[in-house]
Amino acid sequence: MCRWAAYRGDPLYLEELVSSPAHSLIEQSHCATRAKTATNGDGFGIAWYGDRPEPGRYRDILPAWSDCNLKSLARQIRSPLFLAHVRAATGGGTRRDNCHPFTHGIWSFMHNGQISGFERLRRPMEAMLDDDLFNARGGTTDSELMFLLALQFGLREAPIPAMAEMIGFIEDLAENTIGSVLLRFTAAFSDGKALYAIRYATDRKAPTLYASPVGKGYCLVSEPLNDDGDAWAEIPDGSAVTVGEGGIDVADFRPGKRAAVKPQRVVVPA
Repeated sequence: MCRWAAYRGDPLYLEELVSSPAHSLIEQSHCATRAKTATNGDGFGIAWYGDRPEPGRYRDILPAWSDCNLKSLARQIRSPLFLAHVRAATGGGTRRDNCHPFTHGIWSFMHNGQISGFERLRRPMEAMLDDDLFNARGGTTDSELMFLLALQFGLREAPIPAMAEMIGFIEDLAENTIGSVLLRFTAAFSDGKALYAIRYATDRKAPTLYASPVGKGYCLVSEPLNDDGDAWAEIPDGSAVTVGEGGIDVADFRPGKRAAVKPQRVVVPA
């Protein structure tokens, strides 16, 4: 399983999440403590927002701990909203266009999880894409394809409902095609204004997700960046998170056609 971290708030140097903390994302790339796979060495990527609407992005197939350029960039780039990811491949080869985050226009997306039986579902999933989105597919992962399907289902207009529709579509497809459904999905995505995240799994074993205030903003991570347990709130399985101008909101998440979200009380330290 992969590890990732995302931030929205007042501008912050990427190193505050990527390389400086005691349990930074680079540290997690070779010593994750809350994942089935302790080593996440199948590539990495960062996407950040600045003065232009589209995010900048840097990805490579090297392990994050061995790329000196990553530490240098993280020390110099300051951004109010960024996503960072280290990969442990569960499908798709180790190549640059399979590394997260994925981007399309102003949107960025990264994922931790998998679709069981993806190779049998890939072609009908791709068939749902219009030509522009199909031609935008550069890699071979289930993660990128889920991102493009969410765009197809209206991510630009209604981010959380589009993700719910995408997941509901995959569940129905898996049930009808292979007779069973196993999907695990913990993802972060952004349009450069708000930061969103979803934690969901059909078997209630979704990859972990935590939230904490960092500076004058909020950080969402696969696992805490330090040993201060009181600073991190675990986001429950079956949740959608929005970090915007007003702070952080957590709601129940259910797959389906334009599924509604219902407010839920989750205490994130102030």
